[in-house]
Amino acid sequence: MKIGTLDLGSRPVLLAPMEDVTDIGFRLLCRQMGAVMVYSEFVSSDALVRNVNRSIEKLTICPEERPVAIQIYGKYPDAMAEAAHMVVEMAHPDILDLNFGCPVKRVASKGAGAGMLQNVPLMLEITRRVVDAVDIPVTAKTRLGWDHNHIIIQDLAEQLQDQGIQALTIHGRTRSQMYTGEADWEPIAQVKRNPRIHIPIIGNGDICSADDAVRAFDLYGVDAIMVGRATFGRPWIFKEIYDALHPDMPIDTTGIIDSPYPSMSPDWKLDVLKQQVRTSISHVSANKKYAGDLREGERCGILHSRRHIANSPLFKGIPNFREHRIAMLRAETADELFRLIEEARPLIRE
Repeated sequence: MKIGTLDLGSRPVLLAPMEDVTDIGFRLLCRQMGAVMVYSEFVSSDALVRNVNRSIEKLTICPEERPVAIQIYGKYPDAMAEAAHMVVEMAHPDILDLNFGCPVKRVASKGAGAGMLQNVPLMLEITRRVVDAVDIPVTAKTRLGWDHNHIIIQDLAEQLQDQGIQALTIHGRTRSQMYTGEADWEPIAQVKRNPRIHIPIIGNGDICSADDAVRAFDLYGVDAIMVGRATFGRPWIFKEIYDALHPDMPIDTTGIIDSPYPSMSPDWKLDVLKQQVRTSISHVSANKKYAGDLREGERCGILHSRRHIANSPLFKGIPNFREHRIAMLRAETADELFRLIEEARPLIRE
C-alpha cells in the first residue's frame, strides 16, 4: 500500500492517534513490535498557532519511529492551514492527518473532530486549505456519520478524495455511538469497493486480536488497518497481528526488549511494559525543559506510561488486584513502579 510515494508494504497495521496515549515512547515501542506506521496524539490547530508549549511538544519525532504521521484538529480553515504549515516546518512528519472523527464532547460539541460530520462543506474547505498549504501527503480520519440516521461516509469519501487527501481512515461507528456497540465494517467495505475511489482505505474499530486483523483484510478488502484502544498496556498486539499476517517473516524481538524470558510469554510481556516506562522516561527527560530537573522528567515520563501498565490485560482476572492497580496509577518514581510490577510477576504466572 502506498500513501503518495510512501510505501507501507502489504497489509500494513497502523497505530491509531490517541490523546494522552500515543506519546513518542509508546509510538517507538509499537513500531519495534510491528506497527508499520504510527500516529501522534492529536494536536489542536488553535493551540499550535498560539504557540502553546504542550501542543508544540507533541510535535517531537525521533528518527527510529518513522514513518510517522502527525494529526491535527480544529474548525477554522485559516488556523488549520497555518497549523499544518507549522507541523511540516517544525516536525517534518511523513504524513499529515486531519482529525474528523474524534467523538469526545469537548472536541465534537465545538464543531471539531467528529463535529465536522455536521458541517461537511466546512470539512471540505479545511481539507482543501490544508492540502494546498503543505507539500507532504495529507490524509484524513473520520466516522460513518453523525448518527445512524445520517450515514454519509459513501459520499463523504469521494468528496474528501476530490479535495486531495491521499488516504482515508474510517472508524466503523457513528459519532453518537462513541465507543459503544460494535464497529460496522460493511460501510467501510462499500467505500473500498467503490470504483471511483482510488486512494487507500484504512479500516478502524474493534481490532482486538490477530484474528480480527486477518478477518478485516480478508472480508472487507481494506488496504490497511488501524489499531487503537486494544494497544493499551499491550503493545505486543502488533507482533501478534504482524506474525499472523506475515507468518513467513515474524517480528524478531531480539535486541528490542531486554528480557531473559521467551518472546510472548507472560514474563516477557511484563518486561515489555517495563521497557515502555524506560523509553517514555528517556524521551520525556531529554526535553530541554527538564534540563537540571531529572526527577520532574522522570515523573512526567511515568505519567505517560503508568496508565498503560495498570490497565494491561496481563493483570486481568487476578483476584483482589484493585488496590495494586491503584498503587501503580499513583506511582511517582520508576523504582516504585518497577517494584509494583515485579510484585505482580508471580501473579501473572498463576
